[in-house]
Amino acid sequence: MRASIAAGADIVEIDVHPTIDGEFAVFHDWTVDCRTNGEGITREHTMADLRKLDIGYGYTADGGKTFPFRGKGVAMMPSLDEVLSTFPHRRFLINMKSRDADEGALLAATLDTLPAEHRARLMVYGGDEPIARLKSQLPQVKTMSRGSLKACLIPYIVYGWTGIVPRACRNMVVLVPINIAPWLWGWPNRFLNRMETAGSEVFVLGPYGGGEFSTGIDTPEDFRRIPAGYSGGIWTNEIETAAGALRRKNQ
Repeated sequence: MRASIAAGADIVEIDVHPTIDGEFAVFHDWTVDCRTNGEGITREHTMADLRKLDIGYGYTADGGKTFPFRGKGVAMMPSLDEVLSTFPHRRFLINMKSRDADEGALLAATLDTLPAEHRARLMVYGGDEPIARLKSQLPQVKTMSRGSLKACLIPYIVYGWTGIVPRACRNMVVLVPINIAPWLWGWPNRFLNRMETAGSEVFVLGPYGGGEFSTGIDTPEDFRRIPAGYSGGIWTNEIETAAGALRRKNQ
């Protein structure tokens, strides 16, 4: 997270899993088997147990010939509370990686303890069920699920020419694959202005290929597809490359 911020990221996306002792672990994988020296489903551990693991144990860049970070990641898995207290003035996009509605309720309760100005810097996305539950408890938080995104973009493609913004587009995170963007009426600037007026934030993604969700804007070809003067968010997995490309594009 520190490296991403230092490289120029305005917002950092993090994945969370509820633990059996009521916290949230910040960790990508559904299980701990691949990246750590532990076993089992991430959400079926306590936070204390997860902190004992070596999160560098399973990393390899050469197909398993070497594991350069083994022994260097012990006790380094953070909780969501630790992340938010360490970066109180930074923005985060939090990903709930399940379809469990109770997870949405638990995250809502966690975020509800934060000062309003801190909570306003956070956004959440994930499965339809946990997002719906969180939104019902914290309607002011910007959220997104696959269902809510379809409910926003499909009607907008149909009648956005009228200037009417669908109710589903209000106060949400709007993820737009770069190959779908030209279908959106007023893309880019008029569309961005309409979403801003609706209280929503737009992020452009890599091309949508059907089935799986889109990748980030990670290649030179993707960057060339971003319109000149585009002022919305850009989702990337390659922040160093993205920051450099955008600086050159804007010179």
